[in-house]
Amino acid sequence: MARQLAKTELAPIAKEIDEEGRFPWEAVEKMGLLNFFGMQAPRQYGGAETDSISYCLVIEEVSRVCAAMGLAIAVHNSVVVYPLSKFGTDEQKAKFVPSLATGEKIGAFCLTEPNAGSDAMAIESTAIRDGDAYVMNANKIFVTNGGVADTLIIFASVNPGDVKRGFSAIVVERGTPGFEVGLLENSCGMRGNPVCSIVLTDCRVPKANLLGREGDGFRVAMAALDTGRIGIAAQAVGIAQAALDASLKYAKERIQFRVPIARHQAIQVMLADMGTMVEAARLLTLQAAHIKDQGGELSGPSAMAKLFAGRTASKVASMGVQIHGGYGYSKDYPIERYFRDARATEIYEGTNEIQQIVIARELLKRGED
Repeated sequence: MARQLAKTELAPIAKEIDEEGRFPWEAVEKMGLLNFFGMQAPRQYGGAETDSISYCLVIEEVSRVCAAMGLAIAVHNSVVVYPLSKFGTDEQKAKFVPSLATGEKIGAFCLTEPNAGSDAMAIESTAIRDGDAYVMNANKIFVTNGGVADTLIIFASVNPGDVKRGFSAIVVERGTPGFEVGLLENSCGMRGNPVCSIVLTDCRVPKANLLGREGDGFRVAMAALDTGRIGIAAQAVGIAQAALDASLKYAKERIQFRVPIARHQAIQVMLADMGTMVEAARLLTLQAAHIKDQGGELSGPSAMAKLFAGRTASKVASMGVQIHGGYGYSKDYPIERYFRDARATEIYEGTNEIQQIVIARELLKRGED
C-alpha cells in the first residue's frame, strides 16, 4: 500500500517539491486517509497502532520516492504522537492525538536551540509557572515540520537556576499568543519539508499541557529519540535503496566502450558494495524495530541502526553519483537529490558522533554484566 501510494502520489511531484521547497498538502491528505500519520497512535484515538516493523516498511517505501515526506511522517509519529501516547494523560491524549492521527494537524518536536543541540542540557528556553499556566520564552531552531505544525512538543526548563532538574516537555499549540514561526531554512536537502525556527515570547500555555511531570523532559526526549532513530534509519534505507535502484537502471543503459557500463567490473564492484550495505542497514533497522516491539532495551540497537543506515545512505548515494558520472552532478537525474537528502540522516535526531557515544555506553554496560 505504501509503495503504491508513493508511486502514484509522490513520484510525480518529488522533483517539483524539492525544487520549490513546497510542502505537498495534497499528498498529506492522501496519506492521512491511509492512517500514515497515526501509525504510532492507539486505535481508541483514531490511530493505526501498527507494529514497529510495519512502521519502518512504510517509512522506507515513502522515503524511497520522496525522503522529505518520509521525514515528515517519521518525525510526526516517532517524536510527537508516540511520546504523547506514552506519557500523556487521558485528557491530553483525547485532546491532541485524534487530530494528529488523521493528519489534520501536523506535529513537531522542538529541542535544538542556537546554543543547545547534542548537549540538550544547554537549553536556554524557560517555562515559568504563573498560576495555572506556564509563561514560556524559547528560540528553537531546525524544527522539522515546523512551518506547518499545529501541535508541538517544546522542551524548556521550569527552573532556570537548575536546568537539569527543571527540564520539562510542554505541548504548545500554533496560534497561542506569543507563538511565532520563523523563516524557513534554505536547506541543502529534504527541501519539501518546512524546517524553520519556532519562537515563543511570553507565551502563556496551560499547566495541563505539561507532558509527564516537571523535570521529566529528558526522559520524554530520550524515549522519543530512541523510537525516532528507528524511523530515521528506515528513511535512510529508503534513500539508499532509491540510489541503488537509479544506479542499476543507469548502469544498464549507459554505453561506454561499446557495452553497458554494468558489464564493467569496476561498476559491478560498486553495485555489489551498495547492495550489501543496503541489505545490512535494512536488517539492522528491522532488528531494532523487533526489539522495540518485544519491549527490549532500545537505546543501543536504535543507535546502531541509525548510525549504519545514515552512513549507508550517504555512501550509497555518493557511489551512485560516481556511477552516473557527469550526469550524477546534474539535476536532470534524481541521484543528486538522493545524495543531498542522504546527508541529513547523519545529523538530525542525534549526529553520528552521538550515536557512537550511545553505542559505546551500551557496550560498556554489557561488558560489566
